[in-house]
Amino acid sequence: MGSEYQSAEKQQGYQPLLASGKSNNRSWLLVLSILLVAIIMRAPITAVGPIVDQISSSMGLSGGMTGLLTTLPLLAFAFVSPFAPKIAARLGMEFSLFAASILLTAAIIVRSLPSVYALFLGTALLGTAIAVANVLLPSLVKRDYPNKVGLMTGVYTVSMNLGAAIGSGISVPLTEGFGFSWQVTLAATSLVALIAAIVWLSQISWNGLRGTSGILQTSSVQKDEKTKVSIWRSPLAWSVSLFLGLQSFCFYVNVTWIPLILVDKGLNTAHAGWMLALMQLVSMLSTFIVPIMAGRRSSQRSIALSISSIFVVGYLLLLLGGSAAVPVSMIILGLGVGGGFGLAVMFFALRTRTSGESAQLSGMAQSIGYLLAASGPLLFGVLHDWSDNWSIPLLLIIAVSIAYGAVGLYAGADRKV
Repeated sequence: MGSEYQSAEKQQGYQPLLASGKSNNRSWLLVLSILLVAIIMRAPITAVGPIVDQISSSMGLSGGMTGLLTTLPLLAFAFVSPFAPKIAARLGMEFSLFAASILLTAAIIVRSLPSVYALFLGTALLGTAIAVANVLLPSLVKRDYPNKVGLMTGVYTVSMNLGAAIGSGISVPLTEGFGFSWQVTLAATSLVALIAAIVWLSQISWNGLRGTSGILQTSSVQKDEKTKVSIWRSPLAWSVSLFLGLQSFCFYVNVTWIPLILVDKGLNTAHAGWMLALMQLVSMLSTFIVPIMAGRRSSQRSIALSISSIFVVGYLLLLLGGSAAVPVSMIILGLGVGGGFGLAVMFFALRTRTSGESAQLSGMAQSIGYLLAASGPLLFGVLHDWSDNWSIPLLLIIAVSIAYGAVGLYAGADRKV
């Protein structure tokens, strides 16, 4: 993979970072830039859940409007993702990520203003900024670390999960422990976004706004516009997109409904929250390990099937087991959620030849994937209301997990879009 990528990129006039004689300081600063953006890509979203009741009551939101606070970023991911490669092709990779960090900082502050309109406008802008980073980071890793894609993918996906855990973990202590308002609590994450923007600014000064900073050279924009068309017609690209979508479907169902399922099993609210935290903690392990494993293999079919099996076992335990089985099911589901996301992101690099193609595939997959993911919590909730139990919704998620494995068989094959 590495040699094919380097050859293709050299034809476009770009030399990968590790092969271009850049200084060690530049390399470590780039790693720091990637980590900071990754950390802040989920924290502003997960910080809402634990204090959503405070937000809803203080702003007078209906149940549907409250749910939109979680769904709106996913919809932004779906609709903005296809445009991110074009933005990077025009402005350059580093400048695009810098701009996304600035927009994210501003969006978090706007969302924290005492206005319903500002709350939803900031949430939409926040989703837009994160969507750009979602698409471009895998492409950046492929471009600058062609021989360490698995390791770097593992590092930044773990950072995303760490940011998600911190976001959900600090909300209640800040509001209840320190007495901050929910506006101040949500605004706190803007500090990390601002630091990320400052660090990315140094990347721009190294590379300039164009030239080597873009995922595509200006001369190759037309070539990759043709690639974009072919990617949307590629069955392999669709399989990668569905693979990400089904994984995200399961993840957002988990974070939305598992606490209520556990409460119905007899756990108190605090214990249910800790069990969800356990799932997120375990997911960090598999998020790091699976991309490294995937990068060392030409085919990832066996990994996809293993993750699918893990999901099925975890949900079966949740369906059939009592309260004593809950920790085991959370550990199993955590391994599946983390590994599934890590593998899906790796496919953006493994199933493409150049960073330009990687960005196009990432944009397509995240557009389709997050649109599918946005329907998960809603469908799960509708089935629960209709059946008045958790059995039918859990049977649905088991069927989704099996379909996830079937799609993984095609997406995991050793070929390129």
